[in-house]
Amino acid sequence: MTDRAPRPRDVKLHRRSRELELAYPGGDSYRLPCEYLRVYSPSAEVRGHGPGEEVLQTGKLNVNITGIKPVGHYALQLIFDDGHDTGLYAWDYLYQLATEQEQRWQAYLERLREAGASRDPEVQVVKFDPS
Repeated sequence: MTDRAPRPRDVKLHRRSRELELAYPGGDSYRLPCEYLRVYSPSAEVRGHGPGEEVLQTGKLNVNITGIKPVGHYALQLIFDDGHDTGLYAWDYLYQLATEQEQRWQAYLERLREAGASRDPEVQVVKFDPS
């Protein structure tokens, strides 16, 4: 990633597929699932106030974005249908999410597995020791 991440030239919300599309100058384009954006929200509610305070987001499989508000010339505020609206997605963070999507998504799935949690809000996972 560069010191100054590019600002997208176009941002489109695809509600049916629940994806946010970011098109950058030069032709690069990324489609980020709403679930991915929600679980990686930059808000204190998700990230906490310091290392080790992150809150694992579960049950966000069907989350969608209901609104997008520009914040100055540096970020977007994404409004999710689960009521979450406190994260400000700076251009550099969105670019990071776009270019690191595969690694970040796999890390999230691994954290879910380790916690015995689910992406599906209808599923409750119960861990027990059979011994």
